[in-house]
Amino acid sequence: MARLLLIEDDLTIRTPLIRALRERGHAVAAASTAMAGLRDALEDRPDLVVLDLGLPDLDGRELLRMLRAVSSVPVIVATARDDEAEIVRVLDAGADDYVVKPFTAAQLDARARAVLRRGPSGADAQDPALVVGGLRVDPRSRQVTLDGVVVELTPREFDLLHHLAGRPGQVVTKRELLTEVWQIPYGGADKTVDVHLSWLRRKLGENAQQPRYLHTVRGVGVRLEAPAEQP
Repeated sequence: MARLLLIEDDLTIRTPLIRALRERGHAVAAASTAMAGLRDALEDRPDLVVLDLGLPDLDGRELLRMLRAVSSVPVIVATARDDEAEIVRVLDAGADDYVVKPFTAAQLDARARAVLRRGPSGADAQDPALVVGGLRVDPRSRQVTLDGVVVELTPREFDLLHHLAGRPGQVVTKRELLTEVWQIPYGGADKTVDVHLSWLRRKLGENAQQPRYLHTVRGVGVRLEAPAEQP
C-alpha cells in the first residue's frame, strides 16, 4: 500500500479523487493549502505527493521548489496549464511527472504506480552497482557517486542515469527513455528528457557544450560513456 499526499484545494476534485485512489489500494491523505501540504509532507513522509498548482495561499510551483529544498519525495503535478512552456517550468522546478486536468483517477493511479515501482523495493533493488569511469550508480541504495563524492539526485534523475549507465557507450533514443523511464509509450514530450538531462549534466559538473559523461547525438538521443583519459 502506497501512502499518497494529495494537495488540492478544490473539494469537488479532492473528495472523489481520494475515494477513487483508496479504492485502488492507496492510503491517501489530503491538504487544501500549500503550507498545510508542506507541513504534512515533512511530518508524515508520504511515498508520493500529488500537487495542484492553483492553490489559494501559494502557487504550487513555488511550493514544489520549497519541497525540493528539503525532500526528494516523488511529486506528480496536477495542472490545468497544458502549454509546453509551463510544463517545462514545472519539470525545471523539480516535478517527477505531471498530469493535465481533467484527468481520471485511473490515469493518475497508473502514473503513481510507474513512479513508485522504480523505488528501491522494486526489481532494481537486486541489481549490482553500475560503474562507468568515476561514476558509480547503485540501484540498491539508489545512491550515485562521482569520483567518490555523493551526487544528490531526484528519483527521476536517478532512474534516467541508471538507465543510461546500463547501456554505456550506446546511443539511447528519447523515445526509449520516455518509454522505459517515464512509462510514456509515445513521443511528443522530448522537452521532458531534455530538462532532466540538463539537470544531470549540472549535477555531474558538465554542460552540453563541454560534456564529460553525457553526450548528445543530435536528432537521435544521448550516450553515456567514461571520459577519455587526459594526457
